[in-house]
Amino acid sequence: MAAPLLETVSDYLGSPEPAVRLILSILIGYPFALVYRRFLFHQSAFVIHLFHTLSGLSLAVFNFGSQVYHSALCIVVQFLFLRLMGRTVTGVLSSFIFQMTYLLTGYYYTATDEYDIKWTMPHCVLTLKLIGLAFDYYDGGKETSQLSAEQKQAAITSTPSLLEVCGFSYFYGGFLVGPQFTLRNYLKLVSREMSDCPGQVPNSGIPALKRFCLGLFFLSIFATCGPYYPDSYYLTDEYEAQPFWYRCVFILLWAKVNLYKYVSCWLITEGVCILSGLGYNGRSETGELQWDACANMRVWMFETTPLFTGTINSFNINTNAWVARHIFKRLKFLGNKMASQTATLFFLAIWHGLHSGYILCFSMEFIIVNVEKQAQTIVKDSPLLTSIANGPLYPLVYLVQQFIHWLFMGYPLVPFCLFTYDKWLKVYLSVYFCGHVFFFALILLLPYLRKALVPRKAKLDKKED
Repeated sequence: MAAPLLETVSDYLGSPEPAVRLILSILIGYPFALVYRRFLFHQSAFVIHLFHTLSGLSLAVFNFGSQVYHSALCIVVQFLFLRLMGRTVTGVLSSFIFQMTYLLTGYYYTATDEYDIKWTMPHCVLTLKLIGLAFDYYDGGKETSQLSAEQKQAAITSTPSLLEVCGFSYFYGGFLVGPQFTLRNYLKLVSREMSDCPGQVPNSGIPALKRFCLGLFFLSIFATCGPYYPDSYYLTDEYEAQPFWYRCVFILLWAKVNLYKYVSCWLITEGVCILSGLGYNGRSETGELQWDACANMRVWMFETTPLFTGTINSFNINTNAWVARHIFKRLKFLGNKMASQTATLFFLAIWHGLHSGYILCFSMEFIIVNVEKQAQTIVKDSPLLTSIANGPLYPLVYLVQQFIHWLFMGYPLVPFCLFTYDKWLKVYLSVYFCGHVFFFALILLLPYLRKALVPRKAKLDKKED
């Protein structure tokens, strides 16, 4: 009965059935959260863990059927690593190698040259959760003086039970598309600490409704505009026949619209987390309640920033924070920030999948971010550029910045979304590798611009710093 109905709905919406199942599953998180608040909030930890496990498992089965065994197997193996290997480096390495190998093997056997919603999609979220769990458990055995502030907040001092790990892993507000959160925060939720009124149901209905409505708003934009900017258009003769300026503008608009599918999903799931209480983040310095513990988007920054780093910092926040905490900062022993950054971006690339497009996307991100940082330093140190940036011409400068920003945000997204080299190479050839030319030209020009625009005193001060 459900299958024919879903087929009818997917045909009506013009969306693939797996995508309809995914959206429905994300939305079902709200009824689950309401059931938890109304009937289970004051129940025992055992009942709450069981509810979170079974509700998340039901969503997994609804979307992926019998393939749910992949997540169950990895959760059980991770629990055994914690119990048998304890708080050791061997335990962390074993967890990392096993979870990443399982995920990459899944990619190898299931990936196609199209965007598919398969069991590997939520599994990549689960992989980070379980690896993070291993790191946090390891940190729980250290002296607090050896831990950073972030590590102290996430460290697990007791050994979790299998049911706790299952509830954490399958929690309906984060199993399918994220966000990332720690086991420690999840256990605080179960013990009724994640509330503006500890021990009582959180007053989070209005904040959750706001994120839900905002998510639906962006989903409607994607549903309305997405059909006009399909990935497949890049590979048509019609796209290749368009003038160069049109092809570039298409990349800009396509990137903006295409990202809204991620924005909408993350905002809706954030609303689920807020409604359950997991989004509680204490009070600000002014005493205002904060519900952004599970925020994956800074919407205002995402929409207004003219900087590449601004977009990166406002997008997929919790995943970026996870990677910074567990990969980038733990590579400090390399003694080289650039090497740590390169390794981190490589990890992100293969975590997304085995296609060449992911490697190219994150290598372009590495170049773009570093070029932008150098350019920002020149603007800051140059009196002329600083006066322009703070002067009456800034609105015009801002518009130019936004055009360049979104054009070259879309440029690395082309291989990210088209996956295989034969597809993204065709697009890059059609725009004459303009992104590569632009940024490599900047790399060559920046030293000369600095020499011409930055006073000698500022250069000497920079050297002394």
